[in-house]
Amino acid sequence: MHLYGVVAAVLAVVPQPAPAPPALEVVRPATASLALHAAPAGPAVAAVGARTEFGQPLRYAVVERRRNWLGVIAPDVGNGRIGWVEATHVRRARLLRERIDVDLSRRVLRLMRDGDVVLRTTVAVGDRVSPTPVGRFAVTDKFRGSDLGTVYGCCVLVLSGNQPQLPPSWAPGEYRLAIHGGDPRTIGGAVSAGCVHVRDAPLRLLMRRLPLGTPVTIHP
Repeated sequence: MHLYGVVAAVLAVVPQPAPAPPALEVVRPATASLALHAAPAGPAVAAVGARTEFGQPLRYAVVERRRNWLGVIAPDVGNGRIGWVEATHVRRARLLRERIDVDLSRRVLRLMRDGDVVLRTTVAVGDRVSPTPVGRFAVTDKFRGSDLGTVYGCCVLVLSGNQPQLPPSWAPGEYRLAIHGGDPRTIGGAVSAGCVHVRDAPLRLLMRRLPLGTPVTIHP
């Protein structure tokens, strides 16, 4: 066998690195009132403005496209679903190359950029009664922990998802998921009411680095 043939045979069996995931587009409303639909050209499920319910700039990560319709991660359509907006009613805000991945069984959060791990840190997750929901979410708001109370650590990254399995002592209602701080002694445990708890040092990095709209995948 000629040398070229040997090299070609070796290259044929060596696994090639997976291509980096494409950058995600993040959009903002271009009109005073933006209709969010359950399906392309389907019924509107909500009308949103330029800001979230918590007063921060509204940003949607685009995860699907169908002609003139954009599929976006939005809290108004429920966990595991995407909403749809008309492309002519939004404007590009930025492109995102980073994503968060949360592995519940390993209790690990990873910050990914172009498919590479930038940060890996152990986290606390939901307990048996109120497990952390799985699915595709996004960061909708960011707060200093002190703005919301004394139990959130340094920072809070609010997510688009809700917790459907509330602790028995909680009043009925909708409770948004979040990535936030907590008692460092509990990191690595299944102790929360569904939120993901992170130590303050890596949480500060996420707070500084991640813009609104950053996608967050939580899986078993």
